Amino acid sequence: MSAINSRKLRHIRLRKKVSGTPERPRLAIHFSGQHITAQVIDDLAGATLASVNTTEESFRKDSNSRANVATAVKVGKLIAERGLANKVEKVVFDRGGFHYHGKVKALADAAREGGLQF
Repeated sequence: MSAINSRKLRHIRLRKKVSGTPERPRLAIHFSGQHITAQVIDDLAGATLASVNTTEESFRKDSNSRANVATAVKVGKLIAERGLANKVEKVVFDRGGFHYHGKVKALADAAREGGLQF
């Protein structure tokens, strides 16, 4: 089984247990080869409350914007800032099937430092 299929299976297992509510939305992350995406999602309403993507203008200006730990820290701080602006303080962390180390851990720690609780 390929690494991508393994990650997708882990994500399916995780999504059976993790769901976002209006009181505690889901912080979903995704890493592609070049980009990082983070979204705060209310699954009951089917709405994205806040999102950050490295394809945004602020990240494109930086030539060192790659899918690495340093960029994950920036994304984590920015998603916490945007979440707090939308009055979201508590979230459920959805690691998207990725193992909790490296970029995933860096993003989660930066979001916690930014004020999100999970």
